[in-house]
Amino acid sequence: MATVHCVPAFADNYIWLYEYSPGTVAVVDPGDAVPVLAAIEAKGLAVSHILNTHWHADHTGGNLALKAATGCTIFGPAREQQKIPGIDRAFDDGDRIRLGGAEKGAAGEVLFVGAHTMGHIAWHFPDARLLFPGDTLFAMGCGRLFEGDAADMFRALAKLKRLAADTLVYCAHEYSVANARFALTVEPENRELKARSARVHELRTKGVPTIPFTIGEELETNPFLRSRTAAELGARRRAKDAF
Repeated sequence: MATVHCVPAFADNYIWLYEYSPGTVAVVDPGDAVPVLAAIEAKGLAVSHILNTHWHADHTGGNLALKAATGCTIFGPAREQQKIPGIDRAFDDGDRIRLGGAEKGAAGEVLFVGAHTMGHIAWHFPDARLLFPGDTLFAMGCGRLFEGDAADMFRALAKLKRLAADTLVYCAHEYSVANARFALTVEPENRELKARSARVHELRTKGVPTIPFTIGEELETNPFLRSRTAAELGARRRAKDAF
């Protein structure tokens, strides 16, 4: 079984260390190298790769320092290649990747989910039932439309809705409490949402991350994933921006 380690950064970012082989990790969206280097030293881990989902600095700011310290290879989105510090290989929709060797490695696929930024990708590891969506999908939420529009996000989320319901989602920010509050204004009678809101409040009161979550949970409680049209999603996103 693969292990994913959580490295908090900044105010609400999560950097993920995907231990796909014992002692070896791929670092997902390292906005800051300092906590990652501390974590891998404390846990005795080696870094083979960085997996960037999009170009924003809070996801790529640690690339060069990590690469210098570990010699790792940086994978990132082809449509934002010029904006990714230190990128070695660029990938687009449908591309396949393998971390490590055939026996102990991890096979993954790239999903183009441009909306938050127009070149945004997600890293999906179907055998391990893992998804790293960056800032596209959050617990009960979705990313702001900085570069794309509602139609782009609707298409992106439609791809993620088709993944296995037990896929574990490791998004890049701890927004669950605020997202739950907004989601309840959209679906105040949703029993699953009410129960989930209570759970995330309890976890955050204890300082525990609310992530990962499953695609199945989102299908029941995420007002953006549950939007029936792009126009409906857009209206909900605008309302969330002003919430």
